Amino acid sequence: MSNTDVNSNPELKLEVVTIPVSDVDRAKSFYTGLGWRLDADISGDNFRVIQVTPPGSPASVIFGQGNTVAPYFIVSDIVATRAELAARGVDVSEVYHHDEAGQRRSGPEPTRRSYASWASFRDPDGNEWLIQEVTHRLPGRVEAGDTIFSSAKELAATLRRAAAAHGEHEKRNGGQHDANWPDWYAEYIVREQAGRELPL
Repeated sequence: MSNTDVNSNPELKLEVVTIPVSDVDRAKSFYTGLGWRLDADISGDNFRVIQVTPPGSPASVIFGQGNTVAPYFIVSDIVATRAELAARGVDVSEVYHHDEAGQRRSGPEPTRRSYASWASFRDPDGNEWLIQEVTHRLPGRVEAGDTIFSSAKELAATLRRAAAAHGEHEKRNGGQHDANWPDWYAEYIVREQAGRELPL
């Protein structure tokens, strides 16, 4: 194990906690009545999942019926995070994704689409934690105007994505150097974090 491995801390941002409720509609009414944003209300055969987010909070709360979703973290690079956890002796699962039929498959989602790649681990008491790769948010999941980075590592990863996208932007525009690249990068980064359509 290298010194880099020993000193590296996986960046795990708490994304979702789950709570038990006895009456789903009553709980939904209570939390939305507090002014919490309603992110999702999804139902199917014998299940219902509701997700709400307190104002200004980067983490959300899930409750519902037949809901077994474990609390989870989000990361910007799930492969690197898994490797860092394993280097610390954590019995972490392989990275996986689900295909179009909903079947679990090994490895990250082939296009590295945001929200599509997962891993998991358990603590010594058997509590399960999920890890989800998120590189940009869905619309409505970030407060308007918020662009926040928790570390230089996260910002660097975002800048690399912006650089790659900007290279494609320059190709589409005849391969000419874009003197206004700082403005383009800034727009890309703000839109990515807000889950808005990215610039071309």
